[in-house]
Amino acid sequence: MTRAETVAARPGTSGSRPEREELRGRLLIRRIRPEEHDEVARILLAAYESDYPVGERYRAVLLDVAERAREHETWVAADPEDDRPLGTVTTGRPGRLITPTGRPGELDFRLLGVDPAARRRGVGRALTEHVIALARARGASQVVMNSGGQMHPAHRLYESMGFVVLRERVRVFEDGHVSLAYGIDVRPSVEG
Repeated sequence: MTRAETVAARPGTSGSRPEREELRGRLLIRRIRPEEHDEVARILLAAYESDYPVGERYRAVLLDVAERAREHETWVAADPEDDRPLGTVTTGRPGRLITPTGRPGELDFRLLGVDPAARRRGVGRALTEHVIALARARGASQVVMNSGGQMHPAHRLYESMGFVVLRERVRVFEDGHVSLAYGIDVRPSVEG
């Protein structure tokens, strides 16, 4: 039995229990393991540096995977055949926010990154879908996140999934850097 078949055979891995692990298409979404911290740091740095220049302060944030995994929930999208991480995202633990964008009752996420060698495989979309499923399972009203103004491929992904810019939460820093705030309502729709 392959790794994918083993995971699919486990109850709750088809998306109904996003707190542990789930299969999303051809990807396994699960919590990071300590032995993967360096590899996930490499993935994040490569992902961000492939799209725009990364300053030293932000570089340190990207590389501090171990601390982030201790404080929050860091997830990986892994290839189910060899369990190799292809991308990552970080969410707050239940009831905790991790960005200045988040508000009580919401689930926020940050530092979504996909290994440049794994792009165009739906990794970013699968990780974002996982965050949305996690928010619904936790009863959150909305999923929110920040995105640098220059992260156009990420913006296209989020907008294609129904995220909208939360204009009242956009931040402009003294150096002119813009941090866009995106959100999507995840409350169950009421059919009337």
